[in-house]
Amino acid sequence: MFGLLTAAIAPAFAILAFFYLKDEYELEPLSAVTRTFTYGALLVFPIMFIQYAFIEEGIAQTPMWRSYFLFGLLEEFFKWFFFLITTYKYSKFSSVYDGIVYGVSISLGFATVENLLYLFAHGIESAFSRAIFPVSSHALFGVIMGYYMGRAKFRSKNSYFHLLIALIIPVILHGTYDFILETITKSWLYWLIPFMIVLWFYGLRKVKMANEYSKLHQYEI
Repeated sequence: MFGLLTAAIAPAFAILAFFYLKDEYELEPLSAVTRTFTYGALLVFPIMFIQYAFIEEGIAQTPMWRSYFLFGLLEEFFKWFFFLITTYKYSKFSSVYDGIVYGVSISLGFATVENLLYLFAHGIESAFSRAIFPVSSHALFGVIMGYYMGRAKFRSKNSYFHLLIALIIPVILHGTYDFILETITKSWLYWLIPFMIVLWFYGLRKVKMANEYSKLHQYEI
């Protein structure tokens, strides 16, 4: 039991620590990061209930609908919405990079509970692949969402545009990730590995850009 819990939780904490420590301007309070992580964790249950209801009713069950609506849009919308109403106006959210920290935190809270439930159902044997693919992909969706949330909040002439992009890009990427798994059964690794490499490069590029914004402007709230 302890081994399974560790295998489910450790990847998320390791990835969260990585992005948290990438902040070159000012580290966020751990209490605030913990709070957003908790919000993400609590989101799992209502989202799973909605997804279960759709599945039971046979609604949106084609691979395209399941991938881009039932998983991509539903999960990313709730993360985006809770980020917006709980964290966006938080006083310690004082730079573009802070958006990444909070975006990753809420996404990994969600991914941790989801991973825990999956490993309880299917066993610890899949722990490594879960850490490499679903957990890290959720974190990277959070990086992108948080970056654009930060752009929307600070020195942006197009705040509403950036808020919209903060939702749209993660939805598309999340949907594409699931669409690969839904439609390619035998050779999915040949598609998913390049997808993850590109996603990591894209996410780390946003990390670099966010730190550059933070250093240049040093926002005061």
